[in-house]
Amino acid sequence: MTRGRQVLAALVVAGMAYYAVEGGEYGTLDLLSLRKQAKGEREAIVRLRMEVDSLVREEHALATDPVTQEKVARELYGMIRPGEILYQVVPRDSTAR
Repeated sequence: MTRGRQVLAALVVAGMAYYAVEGGEYGTLDLLSLRKQAKGEREAIVRLRMEVDSLVREEHALATDPVTQEKVARELYGMIRPGEILYQVVPRDSTAR
């Protein structure tokens, strides 16, 4: 074989090897990208499960814990006990002069 044919054969082999790794619809870079995306999705699932667990605990406390119920009633609805005085601090309107 001549030197030119050897170089051509090496290029063909290299091209075939590249196509075997990266060619087609899903190459190695696509695989790595999909693995990274899957890892991100698994992390998101963990965060969402933690949030759901927290909301379940909060729901249970709102349904069964009188202290939590009183806290919410005081904060959201301004409810007070007999004999208490409610003070509300209202910020000054920044548009009025």
